[in-house]
Amino acid sequence: MSAELLSILVLAVLFVVGTTRSVNMGALAFAAAFGVGTLAAGLDADGIFAGFPGDLFVVLVGVTYFFAIARANGTTDWLVHAGIRLVRGRIALIPWVMFTVTGVLTAIGAVSPAAVAIVAPLAMGFAARYGIKPLLMGALVVHGAQAGGFSPISIYGSTVNGILEREGLPGSPIALFLASLFANLAIAALLFVALGGLRLRGRDLGDLGDEEAKEAKEGGGGSGGTGGTVTGTRTRSTPDAGLLRLTPARIATLVGLVALVVAVLVFDLDAGLTAITLAVLLAVVWPEDSKAAVAHITWPTVLLICGMLTYVAVLQEMGTIDWAGEHVGSIGIPLLAALLFCYIGAVVSAFASSVGIIGALIPLAVPFLEQGEIGVVGMVAALSVSATVVDVSPFSTNGALVLAAAEDTDRERFFRQLMLYGGAVTLLAPLVLWLALVVPGL
Repeated sequence: MSAELLSILVLAVLFVVGTTRSVNMGALAFAAAFGVGTLAAGLDADGIFAGFPGDLFVVLVGVTYFFAIARANGTTDWLVHAGIRLVRGRIALIPWVMFTVTGVLTAIGAVSPAAVAIVAPLAMGFAARYGIKPLLMGALVVHGAQAGGFSPISIYGSTVNGILEREGLPGSPIALFLASLFANLAIAALLFVALGGLRLRGRDLGDLGDEEAKEAKEGGGGSGGTGGTVTGTRTRSTPDAGLLRLTPARIATLVGLVALVVAVLVFDLDAGLTAITLAVLLAVVWPEDSKAAVAHITWPTVLLICGMLTYVAVLQEMGTIDWAGEHVGSIGIPLLAALLFCYIGAVVSAFASSVGIIGALIPLAVPFLEQGEIGVVGMVAALSVSATVVDVSPFSTNGALVLAAAEDTDRERFFRQLMLYGGAVTLLAPLVLWLALVVPGL
């Protein structure tokens, strides 16, 4: 058995053990990275540690630490109330507002994980407070980010179009953008219906507290109000005169949130390092609000994601990804090879950097595309969207950020929901995209 095939089988075993036993899959992945990396790939400890995603570790810790402080000092509650007033109490619109915001951010140049890191904690706070299913809210945030992800000025779009130009292949930046936009919009719409989004319309105002409903209708605010916590179809109204009041700590946290957005989108600073710096500044000034924040960093999620990505890095280092791509490219049936390329992009991207996979797979597919038997525009669009639409997986950066941002929910159950949903998207999306974009010969 080749080392590449062995590494893939070990990955399958990780899923079986992780889903049937109460063992953190990240810890299993670290053990697998050590075993496979040492015995099959000949890597030493430094070679294995080279694959540890230090940047993602800091993003997960920094963002969850910052928003844990925001939750402790009441800023997230204030934002929830402000958001409800903005949509005038129409709870059914909230997931679509989050979808649109992340889509706009990525379309104008934000890196997809950065946009999700900014929006997900706010979105999941809305979901927890107003009884929106976390899978619905989290998935719409991620699909929104990918909907705008292939605009001509975005990171993904620039990467793909640059590769095609460098390789001398024809491309269509607008077709690529529209393919991703409509694919993610269609998935989001189906998910909205399947997860009870339409039923939210009946709770536009009725499930809010009386005073909050009045404020939402009027679009106004005040120094006080009544907070409503939705559980199923019942409402528990809890008077809280200070909930809508802007305290110095809340003002500073809101300024920090704006600073985080500007730092990431305008100055291209690292989201994790920026978030943890802002969190530390808040903690120094208001230590009482921040005392318990470190405990709310989602350490099990950090272990899970970092362990899995370390193992995937070992697979990349030992050539497993290139090995799979070369074998697919040698298939004599062009349409079948195109479908398998889409599946490789989807499966690998569910555990690794989407932009990295796009940058690796499209060059690998160039000799195949140069044969002229498959339409370049349709194939590139199908491959690119297949490699990004699966970012709802809890092992991808975006999925991990959504999982880490979930509030007041069973994270283990939510993790399984994300994993099952991500698996369904990985199984179905490449096939549908292949049928829609590749088979017609676009």
